[in-house]
Amino acid sequence: MSSIVFINRYFYPDHSATSQLLSDLVFHLADCGQNVKVITSRQLYEDTHSDLPGIEKIGAVSVTRIWATHFGRGNLFGRALDYLSFYISAFFVLFRMINKDDYVVAKTDPPMISVIASFITRLKSAKLINWTQDLFPEVGTELGVKILEYAKPVLLNLRNSALKNAWMNVVIGETMKDKLVASGVDNSKIMIIPNWSNGEMVYPVPASENPLRKEWGLMDKFVIGYSGNMGRAHEFETILGIAESFKNDQEFLFLFIGGGAKKQWIENEAQNRGLKNIVFKPYQNRDILHLSLSLPDIHFISLLPNLEGLIVPSKYFGVAAAGRPCLFIGDSGGEISKILKHSNCGYTICPGDVKKGEDFIRSLKSNNKIYTDMCNSARNMYCEIYDVRIALKHWTKLFAEAGLLSIEKNVHENCE
Repeated sequence: MSSIVFINRYFYPDHSATSQLLSDLVFHLADCGQNVKVITSRQLYEDTHSDLPGIEKIGAVSVTRIWATHFGRGNLFGRALDYLSFYISAFFVLFRMINKDDYVVAKTDPPMISVIASFITRLKSAKLINWTQDLFPEVGTELGVKILEYAKPVLLNLRNSALKNAWMNVVIGETMKDKLVASGVDNSKIMIIPNWSNGEMVYPVPASENPLRKEWGLMDKFVIGYSGNMGRAHEFETILGIAESFKNDQEFLFLFIGGGAKKQWIENEAQNRGLKNIVFKPYQNRDILHLSLSLPDIHFISLLPNLEGLIVPSKYFGVAAAGRPCLFIGDSGGEISKILKHSNCGYTICPGDVKKGEDFIRSLKSNNKIYTDMCNSARNMYCEIYDVRIALKHWTKLFAEAGLLSIEKNVHENCE
């Protein structure tokens, strides 16, 4: 029986977005009776010093956690060493593990892992599926990593070769698909399966029934929240400016939940500006995401405009599942902006447009009907398009067409 082998740096029980998506799909395929294996690291996203078991069985899934250095995301040199050591270990483990007619699904953490997977699958007469969450090296060069400017032509050739030689490339948005086509990838080898959230685990919880509001002392606040990675790809100057415009209005509070490379900078800026209306909380366990994502009255999400199409902020799908409006700070023609406009569940402002952001927040605070309509629109749109069951149905169909699954698992398309 052919195996499906997934490779990504993070996997269950890690709580990062790529890990949660991967875990959902892997355990679903195992439930379908498919032989599934995972190659991953021994560390957790928020704990670089963790050392999970090298070999373990989680349910029906075989997990191989390979050795790699543990410098973490604190500096680019240390991160590069983590990537390099992961590549070396992954090469040998893939070579040993992959057999003829197996399918390897390579995500994009670490970047360029598809190049190694492409070489091994061709050598072993296996098939490669690239599950593309972001486009590297473009993300790195757009974020100003100077050394990548010199290596970019070579890296692009290697990356594009892996995409062109793959059996299928799964992307998470229309704009990303357009970029792959522009890179010379055959349209027939590209499939769009958006990222998702779990509508049974994340759902709207009224403010009056949310124990986190009481625990965190926010019962009387109109909360504007950010949940997830505060990374280099996101823009926070604008939301800090908006928070500053509300600094003397005690009805409004800005809540940051999560961590990332820019968290310390945001904390320092809030302190330097004397912003007492900003609160920080760590990542919350997945089993209370329905509470943490329902807590804000409005969520904000940001993406640097020059990264549009290279990244799609997956945190939005949890926001929609929680039935909350979104203020998007980024490209008005981008993926998230189009979703918000089409479904009437949010608003987009360009980076730096503090006044429009403030006006949007005040308008929702003062008009309960418009606010409620946006909440309902967000949840309804999520259930129609972005629920986990819909995504898993697409993935199941893909593997059924590959001849791996003889019977598609019954996955309902609608949530409540």
